[in-house]
Amino acid sequence: MRHIRVRAAVLGGGLAGTLTAAALAEHADEVVVVERDVLPDGPHPRKGLPQAVHGHVLWSAGARAMERLLPGVTGRWLASGAHRLPLPAGILNHTPFGWRRRWRTEPASHYYLSMSRDLLDWGVREALRAGPHAGRVRVLCGAEPVRLLGGPDRVRGVTVRHGDGATGDIPADLVVDATGRSALGVRLLEALGAGPVPVSEVDAGVVYATRDHVAPAGHEAFPVVVVQGDPAAGVPGRMATFIPIEGGVWRIVVSGTRGAQPSRDAELFEAFARRAAHPFVAELIRAATPAGEVHTSRSTGNRRYHYERVRGLPDGFLALGDALAAYNPCYGHGMSAAAMGAVALNRFYHGRGLADRGAARRAQRAVVRRSVTTPWTLATQQDMFYPGARGTRPTRADRVVSAYVRRVMATACGCATADRALTGVIALDKPLSVFFAPSVLWHALRGPAAPRLPEPDLSPGERRLLAGRDACSSGEAECA
Repeated sequence: MRHIRVRAAVLGGGLAGTLTAAALAEHADEVVVVERDVLPDGPHPRKGLPQAVHGHVLWSAGARAMERLLPGVTGRWLASGAHRLPLPAGILNHTPFGWRRRWRTEPASHYYLSMSRDLLDWGVREALRAGPHAGRVRVLCGAEPVRLLGGPDRVRGVTVRHGDGATGDIPADLVVDATGRSALGVRLLEALGAGPVPVSEVDAGVVYATRDHVAPAGHEAFPVVVVQGDPAAGVPGRMATFIPIEGGVWRIVVSGTRGAQPSRDAELFEAFARRAAHPFVAELIRAATPAGEVHTSRSTGNRRYHYERVRGLPDGFLALGDALAAYNPCYGHGMSAAAMGAVALNRFYHGRGLADRGAARRAQRAVVRRSVTTPWTLATQQDMFYPGARGTRPTRADRVVSAYVRRVMATACGCATADRALTGVIALDKPLSVFFAPSVLWHALRGPAAPRLPEPDLSPGERRLLAGRDACSSGEAECA
């Protein structure tokens, strides 16, 4: 390696790693991204990202964070067919308390972007290449980290193994683990003599099954649909999710907790969706044409590594994204949390040096505060209550908090004020403390002002789609 005055090494070239490189490129002379795979030159599948075939949505807080790091990235996605849908008008959400209203008269300050993971990652990579600091970022593909340089007091770089088996050292003032759920950094730290790293886990045993469908003409941008399970029901949860992506494709995901898990059997896919709390997603399946096989995933447990609690954590090292905290994908917060963590990292190092004594430890705490607290609470405060959930068990305080959040959710089904608060927190635009604002407390105590909706709040065009499908089902010959 040639001499570089200030260098950062990022372990992992996926979404979190690319965003981390963008965040650090303002503060380093060079950022070296170490990636095991060969990254595709386009919105195509990547070997090390099998979960890309499943549904992904990017909440507005995550989209804004990525846009801050990589100006113009949102335009790249939209130009390639991604959908930008306002909240709450762009979502049909069945909760344990009925359907949420879409409150179309409210200003849409919150939104989400829906697209394939392949398109999302490609857009981020392209925006980084086109950015003002692109010359400072070097991506080393076909290489994997094998050890950290330095000692228990300070990490000073990383040794990597190339595809031909040769190894080489990358001296660095800061090393960031962005290797995803593998959390390679935990093992590398222990080999250096640091750690152990405390870990918290909540695993409801969720299994996902996903299948793409060709959308009916004119309905490519149908709203996202989420049919939730009920952790308090005392039975395994069955969920169904509908996400429009680019290319006129509907990506449909069914999922179930331990004891009610879906399979890869295509013949059972629609039947599983029909057994969710409401059969609406199953009706959408009947309105579309299946395209491709069913894919499943079991890597869904919530896992958080508490680097901030490690005694004697060596300076010059931190983790971000799933390597820091990974969430049940059901809640769609992983990508947004990674982006918000990268922005927190970028902001922290303004006016500081990457090699400043103690800076990495303080930066890690800043990343945790900004990107972990809310999504971790939202995910675990539901998953830990499902039958058969493993890991951290709910305390009395957890039960009190969960009961109050459920009250806010129930109120939001018939109260615009509570719904705005709920939407802001779920979109990660607002902190959890919003739930305890006086106006929200008042409405939660009073309860929903409008009656429960037994059926989804559909627009006339959405009703016509389902009505047309029902007509065809009762007279296939005539419709043909």
